[in-house]
Amino acid sequence: MNHRATILVVEDDAAIRDGVVAGLTGAGFAVRTAASHAEGVRAMPQDGIDLILLDLVLPGGDGLDLLARLRTVRPERAVIIMTARGAEPDRVKGLRQGADDYLVKPFGLDELLARVEAVLRRTGVRLAPAGMVLRWAGGEADLARRHATAAGADHDLSPQEADLLRLLAERRDRAVPREELLGLLWRAGATGLTSRAIDMTVLRLREKLADDPAEPRVVATVRGVGYRLADGVAVG
Repeated sequence: MNHRATILVVEDDAAIRDGVVAGLTGAGFAVRTAASHAEGVRAMPQDGIDLILLDLVLPGGDGLDLLARLRTVRPERAVIIMTARGAEPDRVKGLRQGADDYLVKPFGLDELLARVEAVLRRTGVRLAPAGMVLRWAGGEADLARRHATAAGADHDLSPQEADLLRLLAERRDRAVPREELLGLLWRAGATGLTSRAIDMTVLRLREKLADDPAEPRVVATVRGVGYRLADGVAVG
């Protein structure tokens, strides 16, 4: 069942913390924060957290110590290390101690959200589309309800179809490669899926949305790259 994923940001730098919180909140996530080792000790094992973004250099202690403590009580909880320590030995050490991913500062919002979404999907959390509604000439799609109306007909959308539309809407300023969409929508390595799965999802979606690929109103193909949201789609 879809829900609004909750992310704990453990970061002592107020400017970075505030920027990350603003980006996550704007993308529809619920966010909690901790600004020190002691606050992290208290906050990280709490119930209701789907993912932790963890800085390694904290007042009062090291982030890897927090990760080790967490793994003894919440071994299943997803963690992305978020640090300026970008050398390969540091990345390897963090991943071997149980981190699910490693994000090196400075990073952009798109990269942060892509890694958060990918880790949440790999750990079984299905992201809620946060009430997003797409509208175009002749139709609309309510992503939270996973329901579309096009050419006078109603259709239910699969979770992948709704999430694909959401991902394109969130990245509407660029073409999104098939491989990026695949990594965000499925655990490609575990299932053996290829980018062809994205093409088939788009094909089914276009049928439901009465979207002609020759004159797309919703999903446009970018040859040799992937897909983007058509220019005439309004996002609300």
